[in-house]
This record gives sequence, C-alpha cells and structure tokens, in this order.
Amino acid sequence: MLPEERIMPANVAKGAPRRDTLNLRIRPEARNLIDRAAAVAGKTRTDFVLEAAQKAAIEALTDRTMFVVDVDVHAAFVAALDAPPAPKKRLRSTMQSPTPWDVRTAKNDDRGSNPARR
Repeated sequence: MLPEERIMPANVAKGAPRRDTLNLRIRPEARNLIDRAAAVAGKTRTDFVLEAAQKAAIEALTDRTMFVVDVDVHAAFVAALDAPPAPKKRLRSTMQSPTPWDVRTAKNDDRGSNPARR
C-alpha cells in the first residue's frame, strides 16, 4: 500500500473533496415530511437535511457561547466596556517617556548627522 492510500481511500478521486456518509434510521412519516419540505424548498433530501442539521449544530454551539441577560445587566456591562481605563502609574510613565526612535533621532541630531536638520 502506498503512503497516500493510507490517508485517502482508493475510491476517492485525487483532488476531489472528501465526503463522509451519515446514515439515519427514520420513521416513514418523518421521511415523507422531510421529502415534502425539501421539494417545497427546491432542494434534495440530503441538502435539506444537511442544512437543517448544520443550523441546529450552530444554534446548539452558539447557546454555549452567548449569554442572555436582562437590560440592566447589559447596560452595566456596556458601560464598563465604554469607560476609559483607570490611569495607572506605569502606563502614565510609559506614555511620557520618549520612544526608542525619538531617542535615536535626538542622538543623531546632537551629532549633526540628520540631513533634515542642516
């Protein structure tokens, strides 16, 4: 067996996107309902079911990352985000100190090597 055959089955054409199979056991009335809905939507059963399953998966995962809070809690959260950060001594010191390129420029100016200053 060649190395690429261990990664990709021989029945999958090279360069073609790989697709997996999902088998379901389903009651006939549920299948008929899905078939009718897919036909109305102008989709195949597979496309219809896959799209619905993906939407449900996204919704399930989103429920884990989105929090629903009342208006007062949301307003307090937004206010905290919008408030300027409290000034800190170290940040103030950093913002008032010269940048490395300002320091180099000042040293070059003192030596007369900056042509713009001549």
